[in-house]
Amino acid sequence: MRVNRRLFLQGIAGTAALAAPSLPAMKITRVRFYESPLSRPMFNQSFHVVTVETDAGLTGVGEGGSRDTIQECAEMIIGEDATRIDHCWQLMMRGRFYPAGREKLDALGALDMALWDLKGKALGVPVYQLLGGSAREHIDCYSTGFPPQGDAKQTARACIAAGFRAYRTSVADPPAGAPFDAKKMVDVTFEHCTAVHDAVAPDGEWAIDYHTRLDFPDAVRLSTLIEPLEPVFTEDLLRSENTGAYRQLREHVKTPIAVGEQFASRWDISELIENQLIDYSRVTLPNCGGITEFMKLAAICETHNVGLIPHFTGPIAEAALVHCCSVFSGPVLMEWLGNGSREIDYLPKHADFRDGKLWPNNRPGLGVEFDAARVPLRLEVTKRNQPIPLFHRPDGSLTNW
Repeated sequence: MRVNRRLFLQGIAGTAALAAPSLPAMKITRVRFYESPLSRPMFNQSFHVVTVETDAGLTGVGEGGSRDTIQECAEMIIGEDATRIDHCWQLMMRGRFYPAGREKLDALGALDMALWDLKGKALGVPVYQLLGGSAREHIDCYSTGFPPQGDAKQTARACIAAGFRAYRTSVADPPAGAPFDAKKMVDVTFEHCTAVHDAVAPDGEWAIDYHTRLDFPDAVRLSTLIEPLEPVFTEDLLRSENTGAYRQLREHVKTPIAVGEQFASRWDISELIENQLIDYSRVTLPNCGGITEFMKLAAICETHNVGLIPHFTGPIAEAALVHCCSVFSGPVLMEWLGNGSREIDYLPKHADFRDGKLWPNNRPGLGVEFDAARVPLRLEVTKRNQPIPLFHRPDGSLTNW
C-alpha cells in the first residue's frame, strides 16, 4: 500500500499538536515572603519561603533571600509573564543597573525556583523533564554531621551502612578557647582521617572540608599527607577571595578539589572551571541565582570535565537540586545533613530521600508541597517598581541601561 508522505507527516504533526499540553499565559500578580523557623540568622543563606502567584490561579514555591532583597527583585517582575523565566532572571539581575551581588542573587534564586515550579505545574510535569529528562536513577549522597555512634571509626562505618556513598569529616577544631595552631591541627586531622579511611574501606568513601581555615603551606601539607588515603574530594582548601591562588595550589595538590560554596553566579567560578583548577563545583541553590543560572553553570562544568557536589541548602532548594543534578551527565554527589531523617511541618513533601540517596519523583514542578498556614507571612508585593529605564535590543531582548 502506498502512503502519501506529505499527508502522513501532516497527520503526525496534527496528532502531536493535539497531544502537546498548552502553556497558559501567566501574569505574575503577587509575591509573598514567609519566615522559616529553619533558617539560620544569616540573611544571605536563608531557608525562608517565597511564593509567586499568577492570574492563572497557579502558585510557585521557592526558597531563599531576605525580606529586603526579595522585595527589590519581586517589584521588577510583577506583571511579567511567568513562563519567560530567563527574561525575568535577566530583569532581576540587571534591572536596577548594578548587577546583583551574592546576597541579592540568593533572593533572585528563590524567585527563579518558584518560576520553574510554576512552569512545571502548568504543564503537569516535574522540572527535570523541562531540563531534558533524568540522566540517572538516583543521586548518591554523602553525610555531613552524621549522628555520633561512638568514636570516629564507628560513626563513619555507620554512615556507610546507612546507604551513604561517603562520610565527610573536616579539619580538626582546636580545644575550646585555645588558638588555632595550624601545624598541630594538621597532625590531628591526619590521624583522624586515617581512622575514617580505615572505617569506610572497602565499601564506602570519605571526604574532608578544610573550611578555608588553612593557609597555603598547611593546605598543601595536609593534602600531601592524606593523598594515599584517597579522599573522594577535599573541600575549600583556601580562602575564596583569590581564586587565582588555585593555579599555584593545583601544582602541589593531587587530591580531588571541590570549591564553590561561597560563590554565587558562574562568573565567580568560571576561571577555576575553565582552567580545570578544580574537579568539582560546590556552587548551590539558591545562592547562584536559581535553576536558570545553575544549569548554565552545569553546562560549563560538563564542557571542562568538572563534576557537581553542591553545598547543602534548604529543603525546597534541595528538592530543586535533585531536578538539576539528575539531568547532568557528569559526576554528581549531593550533601545531606545527618542521617537523612527530616520531617518539616510546613513542607509535607519536599525532597525524596531514602537509603542514603535522593530520588527524582514524578510530582509536577519541584514536587514540593507548602503549608503557608504554618509559617508567618512577612512580605507581600503586588505593585511593580522600576526606577530606571529598561533598554531592549530590536529583537526585544534586554540590554543594560
